[in-house]
Amino acid sequence: MDEVGSFGAGRAGSAFDLIAFVKRPQTILRVLAWIFSMVVFASIINEGYVNMGSERLHCVFNKNTDACNYGITIGIVAFIASVLLLALDVYFPQISSVKDRKRAVLLEVVFSGFWTFLWFVGFCFLANQWSHTSPKELPLEQASDAARAAIAFSFFSILTWAGLTVCAIQRFLLGTDMTLFTIEPVASQSPKQPYPSNDMIGQTTIPVNAYQSPPLIETMETRPPDYKIPPAF
Repeated sequence: MDEVGSFGAGRAGSAFDLIAFVKRPQTILRVLAWIFSMVVFASIINEGYVNMGSERLHCVFNKNTDACNYGITIGIVAFIASVLLLALDVYFPQISSVKDRKRAVLLEVVFSGFWTFLWFVGFCFLANQWSHTSPKELPLEQASDAARAAIAFSFFSILTWAGLTVCAIQRFLLGTDMTLFTIEPVASQSPKQPYPSNDMIGQTTIPVNAYQSPPLIETMETRPPDYKIPPAF
């Protein structure tokens, strides 16, 4: 990944580049995961149930209803999650908090890794049940294509979600470039000079006592005419 910044995104508030976003491997994998999940659950819902001459429908995977329910559930959840995570990818560069970005990436790592595991389980489960399905029990010609499509795209989903997990781990390992959140000093600003001390002006030293007023000297001239000296005790 050639992205720099905080967890794979640059400074918050930067302009959104649609072309660069579409070309990202993460975006391509997200769209593929969305398509593959839709194929899986749509194939099972539309043609994954057959009847045996009665009103009751049976799952095409060895009449195991749990197999069909499992494929539909993980497919629908993956479909919705792909849309939400794609929206998060669009909004992610606008997140200004480093902690919030870290939580978002960790959430993606955990969810993508967990859903990779669930798709692996689903692929093994569907393939196993399909291998035990007998042509005598179910009219396979009615739903064989849908069953094979669900199995094949379950396998493709393993690859796409594993790729998304790797991309999320790489974004987490990128960490944060703290230079994006520091303010560069302005070159035009000059450093502040300290104020001169009270007794220092330039290179001349002025004594503090130079401007003190002379002591008051009581003389005969300064006494009022009727002034009397108080007697000493």
